[in-house]
Amino acid sequence: MAKSPAPNKGCVAQVREGWVRLPPMQMPMMAGFGRIENRCAQPVVIVGAKSAAFGDVSLHETRIVDGISKMRALPELRIAPDGAAVLKPGGMHLMLMQPHAPLKEGSRVAVEFVLKDGGSLLGEFEVRKAAP
Repeated sequence: MAKSPAPNKGCVAQVREGWVRLPPMQMPMMAGFGRIENRCAQPVVIVGAKSAAFGDVSLHETRIVDGISKMRALPELRIAPDGAAVLKPGGMHLMLMQPHAPLKEGSRVAVEFVLKDGGSLLGEFEVRKAAP
């Protein structure tokens, strides 16, 4: 489910509990959530994401600023050794834009996270109507 190159000497970060929220009607964007765990001795730095199922995939963060919810793209996501990043509604999440085909509840989407060290991390995300 995940891979990483030699710098971590076989240590593999993992995507767990990945899911994509299915919107109530056909829309050009969706959001993805889950947990990315780094059980390695070195940090993992995610600098991008892509998926064959979508035209564009990016990491975003929602924050409340002066009482207003604001979303911004994250240029990188650093996960400390033995740490985790949680992608959840109202916080960090994946923006999945321009689906190439309609998705159905229960289907699975592969997302490849691009790592700063040149490696990648593959995660599987289940399409759901609501949070688990």
